[in-house]
Amino acid sequence: MANIMIVEDDANIRLLLEARLKSRHSVTAACGGEQALDLFEKIDVDLLITDIMMPEMDGYELVQKLRARGITVPVIMLTAKDAISDKGRGFAVGCDDYMTKPVNFEELGWRIDALLRRSKIANEGKIVIGDVVIDSDSFTVNRGGRSEELTTKEFKLLYLLLSYPEKIFTKEQLLDKVWGYSSESEETTVRTHINRLRNRFEDCGEFEIVTVRGMGYKAVIKK
Repeated sequence: MANIMIVEDDANIRLLLEARLKSRHSVTAACGGEQALDLFEKIDVDLLITDIMMPEMDGYELVQKLRARGITVPVIMLTAKDAISDKGRGFAVGCDDYMTKPVNFEELGWRIDALLRRSKIANEGKIVIGDVVIDSDSFTVNRGGRSEELTTKEFKLLYLLLSYPEKIFTKEQLLDKVWGYSSESEETTVRTHINRLRNRFEDCGEFEIVTVRGMGYKAVIKK
């Protein structure tokens, strides 16, 4: 169970957020930025949800101070402001996601799960899906105790796709992220590597790599 901190000066919204999240997570609430900073000194926080427009210290300043202290927890900013410039400022100071009010709580839950999953992967360097363990430190893939031998590019491609399940990557994005901007590889290279991975894991009950026609590829976790 993750510990989520909510920073919101409006008591009604704060209590509503607490009530909706505490069934799945441990929740700590703060009414402002200064209280949040004090709490970060005392407890472990896995994810922060903060309002932007708050008296004394707004959400931008709060996140900026946390990042300056080396605190890298994922941050979701909540605000009534929807301008691109406001969102740009939030990402610039170090937030990871952005939602406008009124909050759709089902969507908020999805975003929380995604950020916690990515944070866990980043901290541990491992993706675990059923009996499949993908370890970025050793560049190994283990299936039920059996090691799968992959090339470096195949491993990087698989690790990227499974780090963001359901996210569609274009061939151009995969070329940039796996082969690098300066690479002279072509889009057919991506297709070839995708096909190799599909052949290698065609009997895998945990995940599959799906082609999204006209767009690219995504990893799908099987239920």
